[in-house]
Amino acid sequence: MPETANTRCGFVALVGAPNVGKSTLVNQLVGAKVSIVTPKVQTTRNQVRGIAIFENAQIVFIDTPGIFVPKRRLDRAMVKAAWAGAGDADLIAVLIDAKKGFDEEARAIIGKLGEARGSKALIINKIDLVPRDSLLVMAAEVDKLGIFDRIFMISAEKGDGVPDVLRYFAEAVPPGPFHYPADEITDVPMRLMAAEITREKVYLRLHEELPYQSTVETDSWKDLKDGSVRIEQTLFVERDSQRKIVLGEGGRMIKSISMDARKEMETALEKRVHLFLHVKVREDWENDPARYRAAGLEFPKE
Repeated sequence: MPETANTRCGFVALVGAPNVGKSTLVNQLVGAKVSIVTPKVQTTRNQVRGIAIFENAQIVFIDTPGIFVPKRRLDRAMVKAAWAGAGDADLIAVLIDAKKGFDEEARAIIGKLGEARGSKALIINKIDLVPRDSLLVMAAEVDKLGIFDRIFMISAEKGDGVPDVLRYFAEAVPPGPFHYPADEITDVPMRLMAAEITREKVYLRLHEELPYQSTVETDSWKDLKDGSVRIEQTLFVERDSQRKIVLGEGGRMIKSISMDARKEMETALEKRVHLFLHVKVREDWENDPARYRAAGLEFPKE
């Protein structure tokens, strides 16, 4: 941690509709994977903090769940977590999918920003997928609102424009000491990170077949004498038919998921991992407060 009075440090919340690229952008800004990314909407469930350092500034990016109209209890918990992240931040960045433009979802989110404190920036993502003229029209339309201090156009997946975003927030966060050690890239506990890694692999393998309500929990974590780690996890689904899909014929699907997850865990932990993944049916888990606590979410009472 730099021993200087000139350091800056602050929290930046990334908010937006589902699948606008918040997690991809956080990973690019941090320079490492700290948030899972899948084509499935509402993949991010709780606040994930990715920590980046640029020159004398430490920026803590909060990857929040996508904001949408909630229909179920889990939906309400996720949307609440997203707005809580925005309320706690020093600055707010709103992401818009350039393909969808300034649509109803984006307008609703921006309309609520007046309730949040701090400076605000707009980030138009996926600019490589639309004509430049439409980008300029979109930016001009949003600029008329007078809400945003800066507007950026980027491709988070390709990294285009991302350095400009990082530099801006490094200069915009308030003066102060670093909140985290200089070599730390996230404050997510490794047990939860390991569960998120496995959940990502499940979604990537079974994107259409499995509802997003499925969840993974790390049951045990044991460091072994040879320097490796033994991890036991449970994937909870709501119906036996879903369990059969995850297992696959002859157990081949669950083996593939376990292998993918184990490899990524070994990269993240820099040690050998012995992963044991079980699948259980837990009906109506969405109404179980313990499952929300395990995922880092607050259980909505209504």
